[in-house]
Amino acid sequence: MPVLITLEGLDGSGKTTQFEQLVEYLRTLGHEFVATREPGGTAAGEALRRLLLDPDLPLTIHSEAFLYAAARAELVERVVRPALYAGRSVVLDRYVDSSVAYQAYGRGLPPEFVMAINEMGTGGLRPHRTILLDLPVALALERKRQAGGDRFERETAEFFERVREGYLELAAAEPERIRVVDASRPPGEVQAEVRRLVREIWPVRQGANA
Repeated sequence: MPVLITLEGLDGSGKTTQFEQLVEYLRTLGHEFVATREPGGTAAGEALRRLLLDPDLPLTIHSEAFLYAAARAELVERVVRPALYAGRSVVLDRYVDSSVAYQAYGRGLPPEFVMAINEMGTGGLRPHRTILLDLPVALALERKRQAGGDRFERETAEFFERVREGYLELAAAEPERIRVVDASRPPGEVQAEVRRLVREIWPVRQGANA
């Protein structure tokens, strides 16, 4: 059976780099799968991504939450579900947990509201495994500011502390699905653990048939 695997973490956690390395690793093994990102992955999603990450475009917190959910709904309907139905696993850079952590814990929207609009948008599709790259906020902000800014560049350390707390609370509530990885270690060590966690649930038949 195909699986849906998601990577999560603060901006500056190294998530995108770890995602790209994981995708390359799986491809070198000959696996058939789909790799995509949020927000994005579709024409509408990429347009919404540009809007959402524009630091000079004001958005209310409700508008932000709805737009992320809309981009996600497009991705699930047009990319993720068709892939899974066709027997292909999906590796995804961010998913619903990002919205709960950022828009609920970070922005202050009710978690139930954020979960509800995403439940409608995704039809309740849940990852088989989520890898949460965790590290102290001070280190994440240092890395993020070296890499350049977007809408979240202007947020305070307190905002990101709330986001991190949200992620860790989600992980504590679903320890079988969400596995926490210490992202403050050297990138190679982090990638080795990410690969191990993926191999634990990656379909054996898929690899054998690739």
